[in-house]
Amino acid sequence: MRLTIRNLGDVVGAHSPADQAAFIGLDGEQGETCYRFDELDRLASGVARGLHARGYAQGERIALLAANSVEFIAVLLGILRAGLVAVPVNHRFPQALVEYVIADSGARLVFCDEPRASFVPVNLAQVSLVRGGERGLDAFLDAGPFASFQPRTDEPALILYTSGSTGKPKGVVLSHAAQLWVVRTRLQATPLGQERPLIAAPLYHMNALALALLSLACGATTVLMAQFNAVGYIDAIQRYRCTWLTAVPPMIAMMLQEQAQLAQVDLSSVRVIRMGSAPVSASLLHSIHHLLPNARVINAYGTTEGGPVVFGQHPKGLPSPALSVGHAHPQVQLRLRDAAGRLGEEGVLELKSPGLMIGYHRRPDLPAPIDADGFYSTGDVFQRDRNGFYTYVGRRDDMFVSGGENIYPGEVEKLLERHPAVQQACVVAVVDDIKGFKPMAFVVLRQGTDASEAQIKAFTLEHAPAYQHPRRIWFVDALPLATTNKIDRTTLLQDAHRRLQAADE
Repeated sequence: MRLTIRNLGDVVGAHSPADQAAFIGLDGEQGETCYRFDELDRLASGVARGLHARGYAQGERIALLAANSVEFIAVLLGILRAGLVAVPVNHRFPQALVEYVIADSGARLVFCDEPRASFVPVNLAQVSLVRGGERGLDAFLDAGPFASFQPRTDEPALILYTSGSTGKPKGVVLSHAAQLWVVRTRLQATPLGQERPLIAAPLYHMNALALALLSLACGATTVLMAQFNAVGYIDAIQRYRCTWLTAVPPMIAMMLQEQAQLAQVDLSSVRVIRMGSAPVSASLLHSIHHLLPNARVINAYGTTEGGPVVFGQHPKGLPSPALSVGHAHPQVQLRLRDAAGRLGEEGVLELKSPGLMIGYHRRPDLPAPIDADGFYSTGDVFQRDRNGFYTYVGRRDDMFVSGGENIYPGEVEKLLERHPAVQQACVVAVVDDIKGFKPMAFVVLRQGTDASEAQIKAFTLEHAPAYQHPRRIWFVDALPLATTNKIDRTTLLQDAHRRLQAADE
């Protein structure tokens, strides 16, 4: 299908299969709300008309503070159609951080769900995403057709905020043109018209939002969970015969822990699992292939700033190594730069593509994120093999020095997860007076297995340099997740300090 629109909000419209279900929305109790494409289209236009009727002007920011819902998507599309800028806010932030993001964005209005209403600053207008009531969405709508704003090439559509794990959250400004390039490029490579995708990751994050837009462009019927929980996720796959899953690896790892439920369900409908936003381990791949032997696993990579289109298939059709994220996409330029500034086969990934951000919102304190050549530095370290395949090594910011040796936590985690008893591992760096830092590890064991700290230490010493082995290993039932469903390393580092302090007392 050829998508000729200029406004990202028009991914649903006259080209869509009007009578077909666009989204099946599931609330926290798995209650169902279904919207057809024509209903979603009308709702988006009603939002756009309502914004215009209330005098909101082109380029002004409108925030969304809510769990996943079909109404959330309709409002976002309406904001874009009206020529305004949508700002999805991480609703799992503490209130002070929510207020910071809303204030920093300059949002004049907030659409929110009921549980988050109290987080909206009192001096700011808000509209409830609930369909009824005086403050509800229906009261805001102005029904009727709407001619969407036609943006210039650099016209902003979205501001997505980073997680703030290394400082204040940064507002990433994304244009209509860049995000439509992403949609069109993925539409050619990954048509989903015959698939039934399942989205459970939060829509304030690029992983879920990009798939929602792609699904709409493809005319697919998508199942949308309000938020992820492993039991509900498994139930949704079986209940709706979902074929295409997108997730962060810790979400799939949590699903695999539900052995009793998995033994009673039929997940044979799953054909593809696309994982991104965090590295995939060999252990997790093995577990997925055992559970879903007929499903293809896509080890994907992307950033909010650079988009989800970075890697693809090898131009000569060579199979991708198991843990590789693929070959450079033909429309994306990539280079690797080491700590000394030299280009080579290992280093920080720099990328240039039509999907790049415009820049960071109101952050003159930061260095220019895109250099004079048009490349964005991701901060992620990769290796490139002789066939041009890229493999993730770790975050440059996560790398630490122990006794003069550079250690990437991801490398040690891959090693730990090669142990047959280890399901998941997370390595943190604890300050040490002699070594500078020392690696410590939290480990989740596979169900039905057993291993001691001494046994796993011996395994790491046998298979890697001694400086990489974790000095302490703590066993936990599950690893905590941050607001983007990635592993929460900050919480684990605090936990490590508490455990070490308790051991010294």
